[in-house]
Amino acid sequence: MLRIAVSLIALLSVLSSAVAQTPPTGTTPPAQTAPAKPVVKKATPKAKPAAKPPVAAESGPCRLGVISVIGDHYSVQKFGITIFEAEASEVPIDWGLDDLVFARVRAATNNDPGVRRIAYPKGVFEPFYNPKTILIRDPGERLPVIVRSFTANANCERYLVATTFKAELPNSHMTLNGIGTYNQGVGSILRHSHLFANVAITLIDGRSYEEIKRPFVNFGANFAAGMRLTEDPLNKLDNSLFPDPPAAASTNAALRERTRALVTDRLDRGLPGYLKDD
Repeated sequence: MLRIAVSLIALLSVLSSAVAQTPPTGTTPPAQTAPAKPVVKKATPKAKPAAKPPVAAESGPCRLGVISVIGDHYSVQKFGITIFEAEASEVPIDWGLDDLVFARVRAATNNDPGVRRIAYPKGVFEPFYNPKTILIRDPGERLPVIVRSFTANANCERYLVATTFKAELPNSHMTLNGIGTYNQGVGSILRHSHLFANVAITLIDGRSYEEIKRPFVNFGANFAAGMRLTEDPLNKLDNSLFPDPPAAASTNAALRERTRALVTDRLDRGLPGYLKDD
């Protein structure tokens, strides 16, 4: 009898546990919530750069090919009382001086479409600037020969070549090389600074490759400049703008703009005589 009672108590305990775990009638068990998926933001597509307009191809005959070889280096020179106190440095620059030459030629020709800029191989003018001998030039060092070597397919009627040259500082034995600046004097108080731009224009026939002489180019303007009693303001330079050390010239914005203004003046004074029709 005792064994039957124990079995009945155990059965009732199991049934009670099952009833406790069963949800009430009409009640929906809560659904299990799935973990939320991370929201992935789509990358905003980068805007495509606007297409560059096509460069208009040069067409028609080339009336004048412009070749400028003036803008690679800037001369920084310092003079004392004697020639033995002279210092000179050539500083590489990227001031767009060759671009300036082409722009002034275009302006002087009213943007004539027949005026073209002619590219040239690197180093091709090295024999011109550094000849083997000073007294007698090798034929291959002459400008017409050099120009002919790379313009076979250009077919221009004429070529205008801008180069630099060395010139003697007036009333001295000091040589100014190309385009640059110089400082002259004694000590720190009696020193003065100046700019210079020795730019030469050469006109070459595009068929015979002979130099076209212009003996009296802009005689009036050059004569008036030579008769000036005071120094041209474009040549004057404040001592504070003189590059020291010389390598500082390449990053001197004020020196760059002053030099470009001087070169522009020299070009505008000389170009008209070379661009006139015969």
